[in-house]
Amino acid sequence: FHRIIFFISLQDIKYLSINNKIILKYLRLNFIYLCLMLEVISFILILFGLLGAFLPAIPGPALSFSGVLILSYIPGFHDIDTDCLIYLGLVAGLITFLDYWLQIYSVQFFGGGRKSTIGVIIGIILGFILFPPFGIIIGPFFGAYIGALYESDFNQFRALKIASGALVGFLCGTILKLSYSIYSLWLLVSYFLW
Repeated sequence: FHRIIFFISLQDIKYLSINNKIILKYLRLNFIYLCLMLEVISFILILFGLLGAFLPAIPGPALSFSGVLILSYIPGFHDIDTDCLIYLGLVAGLITFLDYWLQIYSVQFFGGGRKSTIGVIIGIILGFILFPPFGIIIGPFFGAYIGALYESDFNQFRALKIASGALVGFLCGTILKLSYSIYSLWLLVSYFLW
């Protein structure tokens, strides 16, 4: 449709009536505004996705994918086909899942047991509800620490080691989210450069 609006040749325009010329000018102007609006919305979503890599309360990969999805509907953006969009959506979902799973796994890797794992899960939930956005960082740490204290007969050094696993998992999840958001930002920048 956009090719019809923009690429009516000058020879064809002279055969159009005055009303059709006005309609054509109106369609061209609205189309330009629509593309500009989609570009701005895509930029805002990708920017919030980049912020979501650092702030745990914002779903970074999902917002970045939404920005790329909107960007793919702009005429002239041919960098991403449908298969690539499906893969990017699957990767965004996988990164979102891994972001929470890595905190639990890293606590177990650092020596935490069942009580520490339950503490991490409770810490994620309570931290998200009570102290957003930083509660997702602090909550799992304290949840793992309290759970590890009960597991290790109140050995504070071992409990601190296990709780540091929650921070390692958080940092690994942040690196994953940041890399996905940077790739989405690169797609947006490459659209404007090329």
